[in-house]
This record gives sequence, structure tokens and C-alpha cells, in this order.
Amino acid sequence: MKKINKFDNGMEKLSRVAASKIGRRSFLGKLGAQLAGAALLPLLPVDRRGRLNNAHAETTGSLAREGWKPQDTNSQACDYWRHCSIDGNLCDCCGGSLTNCPPGSKLSPSSWVASCHNPGDGQSYLIAYRDCCGKQTCGRCNCVNTQGELPIYRPEFSNDVVWCFGAEDDSMTYHCTISPIVGKAS
Repeated sequence: MKKINKFDNGMEKLSRVAASKIGRRSFLGKLGAQLAGAALLPLLPVDRRGRLNNAHAETTGSLAREGWKPQDTNSQACDYWRHCSIDGNLCDCCGGSLTNCPPGSKLSPSSWVASCHNPGDGQSYLIAYRDCCGKQTCGRCNCVNTQGELPIYRPEFSNDVVWCFGAEDDSMTYHCTISPIVGKAS
């Protein structure tokens, strides 16, 4: 009981000293600034190299930026040139195509973008990766490629976000990802 009383007495003394030196408005202003600062904490850059190195054993693709060797013949392979920054299941393996969602899934209205080099014509193209949502995860052709990816504080260039928010019927269930070409990259 003595320890609790000491704690209570100490907290009371600390509160009275703070109250005599700090006004309520000043205190609320400082508290608000602290809360706003804490809300900005998730925007700080995050080093995800450890997560990539410990990726699931069935995941294929280039887990590092070095050594990316794109090809232009097999669109169901992780090293296909359009998949330079894809993180997820290829819709091409799940009943869809490079540009269309499989039946029963709905296209997310938002996307992340990357510039990928096509070795066939020597041009670079802007790819707008879009998730197909509303069905359970496909689980086939899972690729984790990070070329051109930026940390989460630049979400339009981050492939670690589930982009199903805002999809029809508010379905947040991820199924697969398409990779349509938006245009030539300059």
C-alpha cells in the first residue's frame, strides 16, 4: 500500500508543478502537436530489404534490383518485362490476361506505376499495375519484383499496398494483378 501511496503522491506533486507552470491552452497545444507528430510516424521511410530476403519459398522473381534480366516471350513468368515491379499473383495465370481481370473479380480503381524496359523493341513503357479484387487470392504465379519501387511514403510507386480499396462492392479481397501499358516512358 505504501508503494501505491508514494506513486500517487509523486504523480500529484508532478501534476501540481506542471499545472502551476503550464497553462491549459499551452498544454493542449503541445499535446496536439505531439499527437500530430505521432500520426506522421508511418510516413517515414522503411527499409524492407529484410522482408524481401525472407520472402515465401514459393515466391519467384528478382528479389533484388541487381540482375534483372527481362524477357518478352512468356507472359506467365516473373521475369517477363512487364512484371519488373509486380508484387502478387499474375492474372495471366489465374484465368485473366495481362490487361483483364479473371471472371468474378473486379478491377481496382487505383494502381501503382513503374517504368519497365521491353527487350524486344528496346523501348521503356509505363506500366500501371492494378489489382483484381473480390475473389480469394489466386495463389498461382506469385512474383515479387522490386525494380523501380519506392518506399510506402510514395504509395503510387509502392507495390506493397493492397490496392483493392475503392473497388466495386467495397471488396478488399485481393485476387491477382494485371499489368497494362499506359504509354511510352520518356
